[in-house]
Amino acid sequence: MNRLNHLFATRKTNLLSIYYTAGYPEINTTVDIAAALEKAGADFLEIGFPYSDPVADGPTIQHSSQQALDNGMTLNVLFEQLKELRKRVTIPVLLMGYVNPIVQYGVERFCKKAAEAGVDGIIVPDLPMYEYESMYADFFRDNNLSNIFLVTPQTSPERIRKIDELSDSFIYLLSSSSITGGSLNVSDNIAAYYTRVKAMGLKNPTIIGFGISDNATFTKACQYASGAIVGSKFVQLLAEENFMDKIPGFIKSIRG
Repeated sequence: MNRLNHLFATRKTNLLSIYYTAGYPEINTTVDIAAALEKAGADFLEIGFPYSDPVADGPTIQHSSQQALDNGMTLNVLFEQLKELRKRVTIPVLLMGYVNPIVQYGVERFCKKAAEAGVDGIIVPDLPMYEYESMYADFFRDNNLSNIFLVTPQTSPERIRKIDELSDSFIYLLSSSSITGGSLNVSDNIAAYYTRVKAMGLKNPTIIGFGISDNATFTKACQYASGAIVGSKFVQLLAEENFMDKIPGFIKSIRG
């Protein structure tokens, strides 16, 4: 049982995850931010590794990704930084990014390095399910890493069942099929989608992402899932002066 499994076994509701980009706003802030987020009350973290073509991300995270690359962030640099992670952070940590840099780095090598750093799971939005299952699943299992699949309002019930079968921690429930950074607007159609997924009785809990930016959207998401992920709104905070001092207030504002 990794840290993610333990978290979801002991906490069922109102879980808060924060996403931010490694190497942003400064190259050496990655672990400092993680430690500050844990101290402020985040339940788990998603550290994004930057990529030059982040197609699923909105302008805020695109900017942070480009700035991180300009700062010199690479997977080698990130794994070097993460050697300090478990000296300072105890909550679950996931890495999130696109498949291209992982394949270039070597998937088996990537999984091994992630495990050595104390990472608990990986989110790769553009990794096809069949490729994961047929080519890479053993690398994840051998290194005790959870692979987190994404579900959108357009995902068929059959595919959701298959995702549930392949998952072993949680399922990332996108609030829309658009890019990150939008606003969570629970229309009748979206509410029906959340309700439909909840009614499926999946063995894995769900966490809602995309559009969570304040207490109202976090609370609304938690009505349908075990928790929610805040990304773009937190990345915006990192662009402000004295951002480290503002992290506790930010977490408090989301939780209410």
